[in-house]
Amino acid sequence: VQLQASGGGLVQAGGSLRLSCAASGLTFSRYAMGWFRQAPGKEREFVTVINSSGGSTRYADSVKGRFTASRDNAKNTVYLQMNSLKPEDTAVYYCAASRAALTTTLRDYDYWGQGTQVTVSS
Repeated sequence: VQLQASGGGLVQAGGSLRLSCAASGLTFSRYAMGWFRQAPGKEREFVTVINSSGGSTRYADSVKGRFTASRDNAKNTVYLQMNSLKPEDTAVYYCAASRAALTTTLRDYDYWGQGTQVTVSS
């Protein structure tokens, strides 16, 4: 199984980025897909999860109204649209796959991508 995250970069506060995560080696449409992030010196934290069909999502309070998760099961890809970015959004962002529906718990995720760096300057 491979999860390949991409789309990170350096952006000014208030800007936008779209992350992508391409999956292979698993039946993508059977997995909920989550995004997590980890800032330097901090624990990895939940950002958002989208269910297997793409019909339901959950978000961390810190990103509600600014971030949107979506997926294209035909392309085995999940996306994270990040708008109104803040310096505190700076972190390595990871995508992950879970058979559990809409879970926010790290240990419920079976597969993890390698992460993509997002840096938001003030």
